[in-house]
Amino acid sequence: MDILQPIKQNAGRIELVLERKTVGNDYIITLTGGNEHVGAAAVGMYDEKSARASASVISLPGHRDDGIALDCARRVSAVTMTATVFIVGIHLDNITEDEIGEIIAASKQMTDKLIGSL
Repeated sequence: MDILQPIKQNAGRIELVLERKTVGNDYIITLTGGNEHVGAAAVGMYDEKSARASASVISLPGHRDDGIALDCARRVSAVTMTATVFIVGIHLDNITEDEIGEIIAASKQMTDKLIGSL
């Protein structure tokens, strides 16, 4: 199992941490920040026949990490043409709309950086 150095980025009041492990040709990626937990897990897959990536997500009750997990799993699988499990758990008490936007933007930037390293 290959483990990449974590990618870290500040987003508002918290630091986000993205970590990647390889399992054979596939990837397990975690994105956490604040009070770390598992809020949502998405599985991205690449279909060679259609040359398209898709993803499915499971979100734990009361959590809103599913959008980031779904988008990032699909994007990584589209580039790597492999299966990707993307787990997200970000929590910040009294979060504002602006902070949510910062976290979403940072998660996309971090995923772009990860994709660039693959």
